[in-house]
Amino acid sequence: MYHRGGYLWNIGVVGSQLLNVMLRNGSPDETLSSAAGKANRKGRKWGAALCWFLNKVDPGHCEKSIEPDEGDPL
Repeated sequence: MYHRGGYLWNIGVVGSQLLNVMLRNGSPDETLSSAAGKANRKGRKWGAALCWFLNKVDPGHCEKSIEPDEGDPL
């Protein structure tokens, strides 16, 4: 996901990956947004709540962030 470029973007991705590990013992290669998007698709409340918040800032954020090859399967 770092392909969007830029130092600050890469720092944001690393931070999101760290939060994914710390908050849910998730894959260190998956962002929290990706994990939330997958959880939202599965009807999990935490995923729906986080995606609702993130979508206020960036519409469709969780869906755009899903990494099918990282973390839990879809």
